[in-house]
Amino acid sequence: MRPAGEVRAALLQACQALATPDRAPTLRELAAQACVGLAAARKTMSNMRQAGAVRIARERRVAYRNKPVAEYELVPQHQRQLPGSAGEGLQGLARVLTTWVG
Repeated sequence: MRPAGEVRAALLQACQALATPDRAPTLRELAAQACVGLAAARKTMSNMRQAGAVRIARERRVAYRNKPVAEYELVPQHQRQLPGSAGEGLQGLARVLTTWVG
């Protein structure tokens, strides 16, 4: 497995630094803390969510947007599930194959 890139490492560090028990950082807060662009942060956070490194903790209302924005938190190492491991991915594949063959 490749080591984390600079943007990913910076966002992980920012997520850890900004997290409190009652509040987690938003995408804009993470991008500002990590000193990365908003587009790069958005794409990297999406990739990190798919990889299971972060998850959406809750939503929060902010002044700069009409809809609530997501707050991100780190997923503990022991709770991470690799893509393709015995989980929802294989169950979805089984459902598709059952429908296709049946």
